[in-house]
Amino acid sequence: MNQLIKPNRLKQGDTVATISISGGRAGDEDLLWRYKLGKERLTNLFGLKVIETPNALKGTDFLYHHPEERANDLMWALENLDVSAIFANMGGDDSYRLLPYIDFRVIHDHPKIFMGYSDITTSTVYFAYAGVMSYYGPNILTPIAQPGNLDPYTEGAIRKTLFSNEIIGQIHPCSRYTPIDWSDKRADEVIWTKNEGYQVIQGKGIAHGRLIGGCSAPLRQVMGTYIFPKKEVWKDSIIFLEDYSPYKSLLAGLHELRGLNAAGIFKHASGLLTSKISDDEKAMLLKFLKDEAGRADLPVLTNVDFGHRTPMIVIPVGALAEIDCDNSTFSILESGVI
Repeated sequence: MNQLIKPNRLKQGDTVATISISGGRAGDEDLLWRYKLGKERLTNLFGLKVIETPNALKGTDFLYHHPEERANDLMWALENLDVSAIFANMGGDDSYRLLPYIDFRVIHDHPKIFMGYSDITTSTVYFAYAGVMSYYGPNILTPIAQPGNLDPYTEGAIRKTLFSNEIIGQIHPCSRYTPIDWSDKRADEVIWTKNEGYQVIQGKGIAHGRLIGGCSAPLRQVMGTYIFPKKEVWKDSIIFLEDYSPYKSLLAGLHELRGLNAAGIFKHASGLLTSKISDDEKAMLLKFLKDEAGRADLPVLTNVDFGHRTPMIVIPVGALAEIDCDNSTFSILESGVI
């Protein structure tokens, strides 16, 4: 992967635009309170000014039927001289529908921080195609507006990646985690589970590569389009891959891996990061890598904190990273911003 353009770092007092580029729940009456909570936390914790893109709070029905307006919101935020960063309100399932309306020159000519996860994967592909770094990390509704308060691990990841132009360095696993929760709870009502840390399930030595990936389902939705990263982009990369769906079977997960393998992403990669996966999923992944992808040598580090749970790290797409299999560590070897 060629080195991507890095946006400028965030500073206290900067303006962030919130965007519903995928799902529109932030503007639905029953969840508007949660959007307001996330906005308040960005203001109080980080000292940011927060504004909405023109259609961000128009709700699920309007935004589903108007993908062109979601794309227009992105162009609006990029061209707005007052806006320093763009944060996604939430994920969803149809960001691929924006493709006909994206002006990639606008993304390239106005490099700004753009952050989100889940279906926001598609938008990070838009940015990579335009040659600009983006950030797979927290959405506004979750985990920034998570019940109780914003956990220190996620807050620290945002500060280290987006507010500092120093090398990010080693990313330590969180000490505890909790599922994504859409309810309104006090901090003492949130149930936390002790985290067992990273696990190397395959590979040895040290792997280096540029970070590329995201959620597997959105990646598959843009396979076959001209923006899907070419095989040479995946060469020597460290893939981060989240295979998330509460309804997905092991066979469906295997089908997604097979589809991505057909696109050539595993063949010449340097390493693979996954979020938390079950023992059955680990067995399926290892069998697939050995028998189908021919990559029994590929270093694989699991239980990295970028999946659908709280807390989570911020991954700068395109940044140089390292997996140390012998010490079960993961590091980002450059800054996320300038």
